[in-house]
Amino acid sequence: MTFQPFALEQWQSEWEHTVEINLADSSVRCATLREVLGAGAVDRLLDQVLFYPQVNGTDALRTRIASLYAGAQADQVLVTTGASEANQILCQALLSPGDEIVVMEPGYRQVWGIARNLGCTVKSFPLLPDQGWRPDLDALEAAVGPRTRMIAIVNPNNPTGSILTVEEAARITAIAAKAGAWLHVDEVYRGTERLTDVETPSFWGGYERVVVVGSLSKAYGLAGLRIGWLVGPKDLVEDAWRRHEYVVIAAAGPSMLLAEMALEPATRARLVGRQRELSRSGWAGLERWLSAHADLVSAVPPAATALGFVRYHLDLDSVAVADAIRRRTSVLVAPGVYLGAEHHLRITHGYEHAPAALDRISTVLRDLKTGR
Repeated sequence: MTFQPFALEQWQSEWEHTVEINLADSSVRCATLREVLGAGAVDRLLDQVLFYPQVNGTDALRTRIASLYAGAQADQVLVTTGASEANQILCQALLSPGDEIVVMEPGYRQVWGIARNLGCTVKSFPLLPDQGWRPDLDALEAAVGPRTRMIAIVNPNNPTGSILTVEEAARITAIAAKAGAWLHVDEVYRGTERLTDVETPSFWGGYERVVVVGSLSKAYGLAGLRIGWLVGPKDLVEDAWRRHEYVVIAAAGPSMLLAEMALEPATRARLVGRQRELSRSGWAGLERWLSAHADLVSAVPPAATALGFVRYHLDLDSVAVADAIRRRTSVLVAPGVYLGAEHHLRITHGYEHAPAALDRISTVLRDLKTGR
């Protein structure tokens, strides 16, 4: 079996520290420790004993995470090293060679690649760009069969920023339930809504085989803490916990303490508000850029995230375009093919330096269009 590299992350890890401006990331400008810590918190952090922490996550942190999901209990939560570990050990716990899995595309392709490396058959159903990236649920229903072990979706979606409606979510849940398949929902972008301050409803609780994944990276701007989690049935959490012990033993103790502080309700509201302000002002700048260069680029306005999934109007593959931008301007963007949609670039806009980078990108695109 040929190993499937995680192409998006390989692209980022190879180049993100070699460029002047990185717009291939998928969050806003991250917060500093000063922005997280409140009165007395510095002493709490300095008094943290650097022994092995509670392996499945501290009681306080799991309780705070559980409070984000209606009806969830702390023993239904496993704290992981980022959502990436949660996705990895979840797939290891649920999938076996020969299983079928159906994924949403475009999307964050980690689960897609993990399943292939586990010897699974991977099918997909599309989000339709000409319909504002709405899901083709007839295609999902056609793809799901008696061998389908898991349906995996990202909501709000990376890279398109689309959010499923209540009706769409209900139908997806019903399709999974009819097949008896696990429904894995990556919800790391809950809280990044652009058009409302109301958080996207979680899939949690809609069906006994729903498992959701979250993290502090996107909605909170705390990617460097590397704290994620999965919420699921107790027996599945136990199975994932056993795999967690093989992979990392435990998330870092200081990171879990800082996560507890971040999820204190007042601090959480402040961090989410900070992220939304950066995302909304960033989109306004990206939208102006799109309008000014409409012959080169276009995009469906995202309902969430700090991402623009930009369609460029050139007959070139997205890796070639992104590489030209990197080499000529020292700006990094993510090729759309690595997210399941060619002729697109994923461009984050939640940074103050984004406008200057966009000017460089449009110069390269125009040169490519004229053959230079």
